[in-house]
Amino acid sequence: MDHTEELSTTTDRLAAAATALEQLAQRLTENDEVTIGRIVAQIDERRESDLEQKLAAAEQRIAELEAAAAEAPAASTGSRKTVPTTTANLLAKQGVALDSIEAGSLDAALAGLSLEQRFAVKAQLLRAGLLG
Repeated sequence: MDHTEELSTTTDRLAAAATALEQLAQRLTENDEVTIGRIVAQIDERRESDLEQKLAAAEQRIAELEAAAAEAPAASTGSRKTVPTTTANLLAKQGVALDSIEAGSLDAALAGLSLEQRFAVKAQLLRAGLLG
C-alpha cells in the first residue's frame, strides 16, 4: 500500500468516526432533553401536590372559621361587650349593679328618665349583652 491509499483509508475511517461521534452526540442530547423534561415534570408534580395540600388546609381552616362563626353569631357581628361609662354611672346612681340587672329594678331605676333616655339606656344594655 502506498501512502495515498493509506491516507485515503485513514481519512475514510476518521470520517466514519466523526459521523459516529455526531450521531452519539445527537442521541446524548436527545436523552438529556428527555431527562430534563422528566425532571421538570416531577418538579411540577411536586409543586402541584404542595399547592393542593395548601389549598386543602386553607379550605379546612375556612370551614372551621365558618363553623365557629355560626356557633357564636354575636361575636362575629362585633357587638359591644361593655356599657358606656355614662350609662354605668347613671345606673350606679340609681342603685342598679350591672352584673345583676333585673327587669323590675331596671324599670324602677329608669323611671325618672324620659322615654327616649330609657330606650337609649336599654338599647346600650342589650348591645352589651346585659339584657336578655
